[in-house]
Amino acid sequence: MAHKSSNITAVAHRESDRDRWRRHGHRSGVLWFTGLPASGKPTLAFELERHLFAAGYQAYVLDGDNLRHGLNADLGFSPADRTENIRRVGEVAALFAGAGMVVITAFISPYRLDRAGAREAAKGDFHEIFLSADLAVCEKRDPKGLYKKARRGEISEFTGVTAPYEVPESPELTIDTGAITVEQSLRLLIDYVNRNFKLRVE
Repeated sequence: MAHKSSNITAVAHRESDRDRWRRHGHRSGVLWFTGLPASGKPTLAFELERHLFAAGYQAYVLDGDNLRHGLNADLGFSPADRTENIRRVGEVAALFAGAGMVVITAFISPYRLDRAGAREAAKGDFHEIFLSADLAVCEKRDPKGLYKKARRGEISEFTGVTAPYEVPESPELTIDTGAITVEQSLRLLIDYVNRNFKLRVE
């Protein structure tokens, strides 16, 4: 994104990433959940946060609906607003990871280019997690009744119905949340975090 001011200078932190990792007892990074509406993103994100916190991880969820009540309250669901929504979240997630935390994001984030921007912001500490439940499964679940509203024309720009979802091409982890249970999905996520975020004994 182009800067609107030229009178800005980045200031380096005095603590290194490794110092923060040693303090917290684990590596930091961004677990970026993406998938269609009702694919299970918030459910798994908050369950994973609960389990990781109980296990001693410094973990925090950034949820799409929650951030639209505050940081992104000025944004709608047009393609431009979706892009700005994910740009802001990507930068915030990178800040959390820079503080030494495991940050879990739960956003549809339908566009590959926007997810690539979030990956770039995280500077190598980005893990794209694709919850691959297909449209028929998600529409059958429809916990908020949003698919029904979209089909009736009451919601415009609804992902999977009147707006596109671009499937990840090379995610770090894919979980078919339409084929396995929440508990099975959660176990896959916990195993992934333990493999990728635990510090090796030096």
